[in-house]
Amino acid sequence: MPYIHEQPGWPDFNWNDSALSLVLAGLRHRQGRLLGRMESLGFNLRAEASLTTLTSDVVKSSAIEGEILNPEEVRSSIARRLGIDVGGYVAASRNVEGIVEMMLDATQNYAQALTDDRLFGWHAALFPTGRSGMHWITVGAWRPKEAGPMQVVSGPVGREKIHFEAPAAECLSQEMNAFLNWFNDDSKMLDPILKAAVAHFWFVTIHPFEDGNGRIARAIADMALARADQSKDRFYSMSSQIEAERKDYYSQLEAQQRGALDITGWLVWFQGCLDRALGRAEEMLDGVLGKARLWDHINREPVNDRQRLVINRMLDDFKGHMNTSKYAKLAKCSNDTALRDMRELAKRGILIQNPGGGRSTSYRLAHPDELA
Repeated sequence: MPYIHEQPGWPDFNWNDSALSLVLAGLRHRQGRLLGRMESLGFNLRAEASLTTLTSDVVKSSAIEGEILNPEEVRSSIARRLGIDVGGYVAASRNVEGIVEMMLDATQNYAQALTDDRLFGWHAALFPTGRSGMHWITVGAWRPKEAGPMQVVSGPVGREKIHFEAPAAECLSQEMNAFLNWFNDDSKMLDPILKAAVAHFWFVTIHPFEDGNGRIARAIADMALARADQSKDRFYSMSSQIEAERKDYYSQLEAQQRGALDITGWLVWFQGCLDRALGRAEEMLDGVLGKARLWDHINREPVNDRQRLVINRMLDDFKGHMNTSKYAKLAKCSNDTALRDMRELAKRGILIQNPGGGRSTSYRLAHPDELA
């Protein structure tokens, strides 16, 4: 069977509206409810929620492609660019700065037209050295004919599995002109969620760059979703959910590449993924609100700098429970000082001692409902 971009009528996609409309209405309602909750928060809490979401978006979008970024570098880079005070910035590497720059341009400047020059800038930001791994690639331009056929493959050398082959390099200017004209045209009244899904699939299918196509496709989808929300602030992360469902994500894309122009299957999957992303965002919001309640309680009688540092680490997805040796290592203090600090926090009800004692004594943070 020919690839989808070889089908007669490409790229005139079609889909079954009745299979999408009910879920789409529910998604729009859930989006509105989440955004309404966020709008009710104060500026600092909204900034915290948006920073958490953007950090996850950048880290997970890279993880999908097998690139592991330091979350602290990403968070610091985003905070610095948005003017959010995070109590000291961490130096970020060039590849971190590049993907942060791309993601913020897509979401903060969502209303601006998407152009080939803008995409070239994103691509150059992703590959500041002109290399992808150990190999030189064409940066800031469509992939050249000399690069050969663009095959999306997986598996070890000699036993590669070809998932699909993208349109030839000679066709890229025409293909991308059609895509960009469609993306920037709002006259057809396509629901923005569906537009994000179609844009993601269409761009991945064209695969116009030698590398980085997946990350840029997800940034384009985020841009479309920001237009749907009419907000620069991001409170849910599609990339985080896609990373959690990475195997299914690739299976859905591959299956659609070998199908007809009816992309209902991909759109149904994208809607479901977005619904699950919104669910995770609601859990994140509950965490942000819980953190705010905890600090409101703590700041009635401020803690020392060591205690503040450790509490913040425990709030930021700290693994396991806190004990004397972990505290001393994090706060760079003696075990005696660590024990004294923890006992003071326990006396105030900020830390709760776990069952057991002696050398195995450990503590957890109090849940907001447990605070006196």
